Amino acid sequence: MKTIAALITTVALTAPAFAGGPTAVAEEPTIAPAATAYVAPSLDWTGAYVGAQVGYGDVDSNGAGLDGNDWFGGVHGGYRWDLGSWVAGTEVSYDANNIGLGATAGDELSNVLALKLTAGREIGRSLVYGTLGAARANATVLGVDYKDNGLVYGLGFDYAVSDRWTVGGEVTEHKFDNFDGTGNDFDATTVKAKVGMRF
Repeated sequence: MKTIAALITTVALTAPAFAGGPTAVAEEPTIAPAATAYVAPSLDWTGAYVGAQVGYGDVDSNGAGLDGNDWFGGVHGGYRWDLGSWVAGTEVSYDANNIGLGATAGDELSNVLALKLTAGREIGRSLVYGTLGAARANATVLGVDYKDNGLVYGLGFDYAVSDRWTVGGEVTEHKFDNFDGTGNDFDATTVKAKVGMRF
């Protein structure tokens, strides 16, 4: 009898503790991972390429009337080395100018062949570069053909449309002092739009 009474007393004393039912356990807060910033994929510029260009040239000279401007077209080819964020290369270009020089009929800057070194920085799929090299120009003045070597330098930009094709532009300055011993100095500024195919 005493055992039953003790059991009833124990149940009576502990009942208030269970009156509210089971106690819910708070869940740990979930921490979302930090978002990763998107980085545009870079391109490996190493390799050979060929292409074509069209542009506009403006020729100034210290010779009387030996100035002119006109459209021209040409081709180019070269090789680049991707050094990480920087790209170096070499390029050969040929422009068939036929820019009339205005002194007499037939006077013109016929063509320019250039060998250039290039160096620039890649930004995603773009390449901004500077160029420096030697140029050889052919010109006709008063029915006489002249040839001479000079300096070429400028800035350019290429964008990789795909892993194989690029489009871009280039602004260059050409300087020829005492052209072929004539005493005439020529400065030619060219602006080109270029398209290239990489190998």
